[in-house]
Amino acid sequence: MPPKNLKRKATATDAVLAPHVPSLAEQMSYLHLPRPFKNPGYTKNVNRRAKNLKNVMGQEREREKAERERRRVEKTEKTEKTEQDVQGQDAMDVDEKVDENHDAAVVVEEEIPTYLSIEAPPSFLPQKHYCDITGLKAPYTDPVTGLRYHDKDVYALIREMSASTAKEYLSARGVNSIVK
Repeated sequence: MPPKNLKRKATATDAVLAPHVPSLAEQMSYLHLPRPFKNPGYTKNVNRRAKNLKNVMGQEREREKAERERRRVEKTEKTEKTEQDVQGQDAMDVDEKVDENHDAAVVVEEEIPTYLSIEAPPSFLPQKHYCDITGLKAPYTDPVTGLRYHDKDVYALIREMSASTAKEYLSARGVNSIVK
């Protein structure tokens, strides 16, 4: 009797008898289909490194600093040139209108606010109010608790809540008022 753990070796005749039957995963695979959305000529740049946000922000600050310095130098050069022109004009008694127009052109070039240097005036629009419970727009305010609410369903919920819960909602919004 032969041992039980011995396995029979595959022979060439076995492969001829049983052809390869693709599995369900192989049948459902899309790997063999063309991909028109991919660029066939694309090669990945191995030397390119990803930059983190700190590096990107630092480079942006340096670029803006260099741009401000360049504008400052141009402005000083223009003012020196206008001073020389004014001295030449004074000798020839030319009208002052040319000098006023040139000063206006220099004043127009101001520093433009970017996402790194936000120096904008306050908004003229009224502040928006949001519901303390749902976060939706809140056109109403409960006179007893001071909570803002969106509609009558939220108002019914506010009327049922305790004073301590209402105070917690107010503190989450940053209001420290006394609840009656």
